[in-house]
Amino acid sequence: MNLPLFIARRYLFARKSHNVINIISAISAVGMAIGTAALVIILSVYNGFDGLVRDSLGNVEPDILIKPARGKTFVPEGPAFDWAYDQQSVLTMSSILEENVYLSYDGKGGIARAKGVDSVYEEESPLGNHIVDGKYHLHRGQVPMGVVGAGLAYKTGINPRFLAPIQLYFPSRTRPLSMSNPAASLDMVKVFPAGIFSINVEVDSELIVVPIEKMRELLGLTDEVSAVELRLAPDTGVKELSRLIDGLSERLGDDYLVLDRFRQNPSLYKMMRYEKAAVFLILLFVIIVIAFNIFGSLSMLIIEKEDDIRILGSMGADKPLIRRIFVLEGWLISLLGMGAGLLAGVGICLLQRATGLIKMPGSFLGTAYPVIIQPGDIAVIAISIAVVGYLIALLPARKV
Repeated sequence: MNLPLFIARRYLFARKSHNVINIISAISAVGMAIGTAALVIILSVYNGFDGLVRDSLGNVEPDILIKPARGKTFVPEGPAFDWAYDQQSVLTMSSILEENVYLSYDGKGGIARAKGVDSVYEEESPLGNHIVDGKYHLHRGQVPMGVVGAGLAYKTGINPRFLAPIQLYFPSRTRPLSMSNPAASLDMVKVFPAGIFSINVEVDSELIVVPIEKMRELLGLTDEVSAVELRLAPDTGVKELSRLIDGLSERLGDDYLVLDRFRQNPSLYKMMRYEKAAVFLILLFVIIVIAFNIFGSLSMLIIEKEDDIRILGSMGADKPLIRRIFVLEGWLISLLGMGAGLLAGVGICLLQRATGLIKMPGSFLGTAYPVIIQPGDIAVIAISIAVVGYLIALLPARKV
């Protein structure tokens, strides 16, 4: 039998002579439970928002992006692209031609990011799920169409119900710059607005999607593309993704970059990780402050149990054993609070996920607060709070 643990458990659950010690111990346990539950709930909600952001970016960013390491365009031919096309986990391969252009519509204009896409992208892209006005199609018979981000449409007055065309301008590759008539040095193509989409503020404010043949006409190209986008099956795991990236990198060589979603937008994903870490550390600091109640409770208990300490010493108990008794009692208080907090936090998250009980104000990306419980978060929370509780319990035990 573990004697220090047995005595610590008896001290914890036995009726103490001074009621104030019971109250402080209860407050400590409840505070640890509330702090732990708050950590679980807030990190799970953060994971939910993180998932929503990743899903929304997934409508624009592919699972794998192939682009040239040098220059802007290339011709997507060769055994590497044939190998990728034959992989079962690859659902679609789309040719992309993207460039910053000047957009003009009914007297208003501005700089836009024009993305020319092929028929595969037009048919398979999840972008169509985010149309808020009009329809998602890039051809109406032989007439080229375009879909525009909501922010860009608002700035330029684009409306899919109007018949006015969208004019895209880019400096000509064949004609020299004319200082007397700069407009003569620009190439221009027209597309008609078919729909308006909304994904996030950054994308909505700059992106227009048009047929790739119109972009090639505007840029004076034939078969070139600026990137090839690969979208994978929904059940594709991390190992399969790494295998595809390594296989493409090996076959394409140093002339191409093969990027997963993190490497396509590293600053955004790093920022989301840092924000999550900052939230965790702030809440952990609050729990440390709460845990100092254990310090007070344990200090008072040591004073109360001075007679017991002398009796244990006369029976042969050494100082390390007696210290372990009080360390374990303080640790048990934090562990009880942590266990109750984990159960409460996970239970609230499961209830929210099942019922959507707490609604979000406005109409952001959903009606209810999203929650995603990650086992790794639960493990980190449990380990961190256990360590904090143990270290706090060590401080007053040194007085024994």
